[in-house]
Amino acid sequence: MLHDSKDMPKIQTITDKASIEKYGGNRMYFAPPIDYDTVMKKVPFGKVTTVGAIRELFAKQSGADFTEPITAGIFVSIAAWASHQRSDNETPYWRTLKANGELNGKYPGGALAQKEKLEQEGHTVIQKGRKNIRYFVKDYEKALFELN
Repeated sequence: MLHDSKDMPKIQTITDKASIEKYGGNRMYFAPPIDYDTVMKKVPFGKVTTVGAIRELFAKQSGADFTEPITAGIFVSIAAWASHQRSDNETPYWRTLKANGELNGKYPGGALAQKEKLEQEGHTVIQKGRKNIRYFVKDYEKALFELN
């Protein structure tokens, strides 16, 4: 799945006014799964990035207004699971967070496994909620890796 480009990369022009307003333009970029894996591998020990930052990078590099958000989330998970299934060439997927520094429950082992790996790298992970428990990297902005 990681190497299935699904006819990507590509830019699609959207016409839905609500989406154009929400994302700030009509040129939507689709990046293949392997591109997410490549960027995720660049994040060094002790640093983090977000799916949103990766999407911004791809939009900037492609000349699009934004990168499609749903496939971004799916492809980040594909990169994580592909890494988990390999015995070599690991992708440090646990360093890629959701919006606002939230951990990703769809990664191998769920949010608790990601929490453990992040804490091993020196991050403080906090819990929010009582019934719908979610985890966040405290002050994640201070640990953001600048993608380029």
